[in-house]
Amino acid sequence: MGDSDWEQYFGFEQPYESQADAIESAIDVGERQGYLAMEGPCGTGKTMAALTAAATLLRERDHYETVVVVTPVKQQLEQFVADLRTLNAGLEQPLAGISLVGKRDLCPYGREDVFPRDTSVHDRCEDLREHTAELVESDGDGGYEPPAAEGAVGGNPDEMWWDPEVASDLAKAARVDAAGQRALDGALSTAGATSPYRKSQPTAPESIGGDDPPIYCPFEADWYARNRASPIDFTAGEESVLTVEEYLPAATERGTCPHRAMSVLAKHAEVVIGNYNHLFDPDSRALLAEILDERTFVIVDEAHRLEERVRDLLSDRVGYQTLVQARNDCNQLLQRARQTADHRAQVEARLTSHEVNLEAVEQAREFYDDLLGWFDDRIERALDEEAGREWRTDPEHLPERDIEVPLRDPETVETDELTEWATGEGYTGSLWRSLPTIGAAVEDTMDQLGIARQPVAAAVGTIMARWWERDHATKLREIELEHSPTDDRRIDGWERAYTAGLVLFDCMPAEALREIFDALGGGMLMSATLSPLSVFTTVTGLEALSEGDADESGGRPVETRSYPLRFPKENRASWIVDASPFTARNRGEPTQEQAAWTDTRDEYAQVLRAVARSPGNVLIAMPNYREAAWAGTYLDSVVEKPVLVDESTSNDETETLKQRFFDGDGKVIVTSTRGTLTEGIDYDGAKLSTAAVVGVPLVNVGSPRVQSVRRAYGDAFGEDNAFEYALTVPAVRRARQAIGRVIRGADEVGVRILADRRYVDGARHSVNGHLSPAERDEFVRMTPDFLSGKIERFWSDRE
Repeated sequence: MGDSDWEQYFGFEQPYESQADAIESAIDVGERQGYLAMEGPCGTGKTMAALTAAATLLRERDHYETVVVVTPVKQQLEQFVADLRTLNAGLEQPLAGISLVGKRDLCPYGREDVFPRDTSVHDRCEDLREHTAELVESDGDGGYEPPAAEGAVGGNPDEMWWDPEVASDLAKAARVDAAGQRALDGALSTAGATSPYRKSQPTAPESIGGDDPPIYCPFEADWYARNRASPIDFTAGEESVLTVEEYLPAATERGTCPHRAMSVLAKHAEVVIGNYNHLFDPDSRALLAEILDERTFVIVDEAHRLEERVRDLLSDRVGYQTLVQARNDCNQLLQRARQTADHRAQVEARLTSHEVNLEAVEQAREFYDDLLGWFDDRIERALDEEAGREWRTDPEHLPERDIEVPLRDPETVETDELTEWATGEGYTGSLWRSLPTIGAAVEDTMDQLGIARQPVAAAVGTIMARWWERDHATKLREIELEHSPTDDRRIDGWERAYTAGLVLFDCMPAEALREIFDALGGGMLMSATLSPLSVFTTVTGLEALSEGDADESGGRPVETRSYPLRFPKENRASWIVDASPFTARNRGEPTQEQAAWTDTRDEYAQVLRAVARSPGNVLIAMPNYREAAWAGTYLDSVVEKPVLVDESTSNDETETLKQRFFDGDGKVIVTSTRGTLTEGIDYDGAKLSTAAVVGVPLVNVGSPRVQSVRRAYGDAFGEDNAFEYALTVPAVRRARQAIGRVIRGADEVGVRILADRRYVDGARHSVNGHLSPAERDEFVRMTPDFLSGKIERFWSDRE
């Protein structure tokens, strides 16, 4: 093959110039086990470029066995599926592909609300899996081989500890046509597919489960009966790419757990398409653990979100009521042990199998009890500082907002208040570190003895151990009070207004990302907004990966590429409005009393009027929702168009508002640049003609989390870079995402506006250098006085 052996995998007739360069750059760096950070706006063809490069590396260069694609956006996941099918349509031997979904979307019982209301689908599934595994455990006789399903994938592992014949009997016992069952219950159906099993969850026959047989999962049992194989293969998917629309009904009809089938297929796929959790969440990554190695090529989509999303995934939270439940788990087990000598012996025997004794459970219960007392007292003191002591008699005095209570100075590396309190009370590190083991022993013992609860002691113990073990430089420990008022008069005190939790907040995801990327063979990270690429590679750990470890000879190659918007320049206007910086200090309070406006607010009222009167649908993104409410109310009184105002609401309400905006043209929608309407939405066609960003959407710099991130970045990347890397660059990326909504195709026409002097090159506190090279070249400065005329002239020239 020549230098263009990738062309056979390219799914369309001819690549764009930037697309061809991106493919060849990715192949080059992939062959060297490196990474490509690529910025390309809408229309670059990033998805097909990435898949083409990956397919070439897989099939032609023999460097990789698996491609893993991760994206945080459902629409983009669907695009990868569509482009992979397009690529496969031109191949004699298509790439076996699968897109992943969560367990909640796959469990037939959970989907049909068969599980008890007081338990989550995940927890219930885990319990049923454990019960089923215990029932099918082999006594070593063997000798049974189930018939191989046509097209089955996987199965027949080397170390088979289960008895497939027992598993088959369990599956058969739950069938609708099992003896004596037809009249009792109909068949369980979901996703348009009918399973072989009854709607109600079955209890194991006495011949298998004994005198006190447990409830089990027949779908899980059938998976064991098939020697843990999937009954369907990749040919069931369009162009050999399986999605939930295929494997959920197919597995359900065959009576096999759809989640197990998906897991098996993922291990045998050449291309696996999932979300960020599947690669970056320590808990969810287990699904792909067997294929995440040096033979894996990874594609990270929407990579501008990487820092924020991974920071959330690496942070831990345990709620106040969850701590109460963990204490009660321990207490209930202790109460069982006190009932009789036989009960005590049963509890001790089970605990001993985990190398845990009753004294350890007692100590854990005392710790949680004392911790809850400290927690409650610390919340009350924090609210006294926020609202005065009046709230104790009248909760109406409490602030109607979320509250962060840092347990150390966010700008100083020091031990947090909770850890200091625990140490003073004699709760040493050995106890904290033992809590996961104690919790697991408590949960197993409760389950084996049939104590009816959904225990949480193991999960809580794991988080508490991390609280003790994690460093204080890159982790902030705090109390989080989420405003969630209730009218339930049985609830007293601060719980009437807030839901509380302990948070172990991750300030620095770069090191974790470096370790994840270093364990893989290579890959691509791509987005429309990665500039400045040098900052991106630094904060995501790629720069450290390229430098290597001090005791090694060298690092991994890391390359960067930035491509311009390829659509015709004459179809768009791109302006920077040189108005006063729209900062909290300059703009003053967002009042509708114009006499009280500052000069800055008055200046921006002129800008907003001009933008809102632009023909067609107009999106205006303000720095926050409070300013969006001000802008929306003001514009509603001065423009003839309908003005829609977005708020920080549920996804359903936001979706309804978006559909109102799309229903015809000639509307204005005002939102926060940090909201959900400014990225990940395709405003194609006539859905949007003008997008304007007002101000630089910096997060609240007074937040303890923001302060701690800034300090951690200062330690890692230099104090001079801390504010820029932690705050300014992410804010400008948000702004760039918002203006990127307006031009989504070659024939589309629109206006892009950045309104704030800080976007001007050379201005004080300029952020111009954080735009892409193409944007810096294309955006033209103008003053507010000329904006209205420029907008009118742009549209009149195109009539």
